[in-house]
Amino acid sequence: MTLHQEPWAHPMSTAPGFTLIELLLALALSVVLVGVAIPVGGDALDEMRTRAAARYVAGRIASMRLGAVNQSQAIGLRFLAGTPDYQFGAYVDGNGNGVRTGEIQSGTDFPLGTSRRLGADFRGVHFGLTSGIPDVDGVRNTSTDGVRIGTAKILTISPDGTATSGTLYVQGARAQYAVRVLGATGRTRVLKYEPGSRSWVSS
Repeated sequence: MTLHQEPWAHPMSTAPGFTLIELLLALALSVVLVGVAIPVGGDALDEMRTRAAARYVAGRIASMRLGAVNQSQAIGLRFLAGTPDYQFGAYVDGNGNGVRTGEIQSGTDFPLGTSRRLGADFRGVHFGLTSGIPDVDGVRNTSTDGVRIGTAKILTISPDGTATSGTLYVQGARAQYAVRVLGATGRTRVLKYEPGSRSWVSS
């Protein structure tokens, strides 16, 4: 014997479910969480890219130093201003008098690999120093130029391992790093700017 069941009745009709108000509240909460998570994620990604770019630049200089010492030839990293950022590439001293702009143009000092832009490998990152941030020497920043290695914009490493002194500032959307080149040794230090303490710290 079977019990009569109305066609509109469902066996699970008495099971608990979500009301329209509960669904709307859950949706609103999801939107708020996504809105909070996206900026945090974006900041973290920017920080990662900017740090990686600074370490890449420092690694490139270290590799050049090793090559200059091993080959007993000066090697220069030339920075050429352009849009939207500097293009940089390594050149080998072809006649023993250092890497010079005129001799790069004449072909005497020849390229070592291809030139690059930071933004090509690290999206959103370029050479620059955020306006208002003091430089690594604590001097109030009056320029946003991120390449500070002399007027020729060539960082040269000599066969004895010494180098042009200076600082290369690497800037992301919010993150700010610096690659400090120590002339007497040709070695580098990667520094990060901490907005809270308004100071540069080793990274």
